[in-house]
Amino acid sequence: MANIKSAKKRIKVIEKKTARNKAIRSRVKTSIKKVEAAVAAKDVQTAKTALKVATSDIAKATKKGIYHKNNASRKVSRLASLVNSIA
Repeated sequence: MANIKSAKKRIKVIEKKTARNKAIRSRVKTSIKKVEAAVAAKDVQTAKTALKVATSDIAKATKKGIYHKNNASRKVSRLASLVNSIA
């Protein structure tokens, strides 16, 4: 355990950031799974709607610095190609 006041503060700040990042990452993963489930069920309309939500969630996560922009682009691209494969 840290003894110095600033180190104790950093631990608290890092815990908060970690929890926030984890929640946002979890939300992105859930939205990606919804797209993949809709594609597996070959439900075009649901897949397109889920893709829109997933793209938005990924963009928000990227804006907050949780994902690198290339990583986010790759995720969006893969999801879009999945949806286009059943459309």
